[in-house]
Amino acid sequence: MLLLDASVWVASASPRDQYHSESASLVRRHRSAIGALDLTLFEVANALGAKRRQPRGAERLASLVVRCCGRDRLVRVDPNLVGAAVDVAVEHGLSAYDAAYVAVARRNGW
Repeated sequence: MLLLDASVWVASASPRDQYHSESASLVRRHRSAIGALDLTLFEVANALGAKRRQPRGAERLASLVVRCCGRDRLVRVDPNLVGAAVDVAVEHGLSAYDAAYVAVARRNGW
């Protein structure tokens, strides 16, 4: 299972991104084994929609994330995950957002 963060999703949809080729390849090749956090949808919206001013592109990419992950691999943030993420963040000096990916990977054995 690959747990992809927003930077990979955004790069996969942005041909001018230096990591576009690698990111797009990950999404295509591992489509049936990709996971994401529900907060990834907001991160995609922020990066592509708000910062790059591509709101329709952000909507399309968010739809792709949902289609690739399905309901069983799009992980909903809950209070237990928040607690685990904060523990990881403090232990490793990460943001709570980045630590959430680590916490989900640990919790699900990904």
